[in-house]
Amino acid sequence: MATSNDLKNGMVLNIDGQLWTVIEFQHVKPGKGPAFVRTKLKSVMSGKVVDKTFNAGTKVETANVDKRDMEYLYNDGTSFVFMDKTNFEQVEVRPEVVAEAAGFLIENQGATVALHEGNPIFVELPSSVVLTITYTEPGLQGDRSTGGTKPATLETGLEIQVPLFVENNTRVKIDTRTSEYLGRERD
Repeated sequence: MATSNDLKNGMVLNIDGQLWTVIEFQHVKPGKGPAFVRTKLKSVMSGKVVDKTFNAGTKVETANVDKRDMEYLYNDGTSFVFMDKTNFEQVEVRPEVVAEAAGFLIENQGATVALHEGNPIFVELPSSVVLTITYTEPGLQGDRSTGGTKPATLETGLEIQVPLFVENNTRVKIDTRTSEYLGRERD
């Protein structure tokens, strides 16, 4: 148990039997009335985001979440297999738990897997990853000076928007939170 004053980003709460991750929180002390904590919570299972307000000092139940550094090994068709880097234990993670992160996973890539009572509840990726473009339309002469974009397919199958000058087989840095192109990888 913790109080609403102890809330921090990334903390996992157990509210009415469901797990919620704190995305944002703000302590508010209005001129009149008692202080309160305004939060934005994301459901661990469904991904739904809700706003919830707690009175200052209210007790909230925290969930015991074990975040482990793991390495993505492969997808066996029904689940994603990760290996714990410390004890080499393999963990199977369902596709609905991996969710959008699947578009950025390549073999031997590091990720953080959060476990609650031994069950994977979500996967956190680094803020950016480097992937290879497998297909994009060729750019035309003169495209290098304009600010336009074109679709490109990455080695994971994810499609993103890249500048017109980017070509096939280029290694690019991608923001895993927004799927935005950040630049080409420097050799």
